[in-house]
Amino acid sequence: MKKILVINGPNLNMLGAREPEIYGHQTIADIEKLCQKAGKELGFSIDFRQSNAEAEMINWIQESGKFSALIVNAAAYTHTSVAIYDALLAVKIPVVEVHLSNIFRREEFRHHSYVSRAAKGVICGFGADSYLLALKGLKELLDA
Repeated sequence: MKKILVINGPNLNMLGAREPEIYGHQTIADIEKLCQKAGKELGFSIDFRQSNAEAEMINWIQESGKFSALIVNAAAYTHTSVAIYDALLAVKIPVVEVHLSNIFRREEFRHHSYVSRAAKGVICGFGADSYLLALKGLKELLDA
């Protein structure tokens, strides 16, 4: 069974309560359950994590070599963290960037992503389904 690491960044622990008109009503626990279910159906073991700390996220990325692939929702760090970008460049597994909202329909500063430059693919704007689409894409990629 292939192992997929899913890393979620700052403030995603507030999903369901924080700006539901943008991020929806599902909580991070709801999204984890969706990923676990979909992962099982696709033959993946999912390790799902969330942190508000950039350094912790970087440590997880650096330790991701024991996984087959990495899904990252770096949240606000997407637009600001060269350190996360550098860590992603150092890993030798496929990376998919996900966002719940369509970052290109939002404020101008959200249109730039450091993560995208290190990612195999980017999925945004489909709410929690962004994660499911990332898992399906990784299934195709890893099976090829």
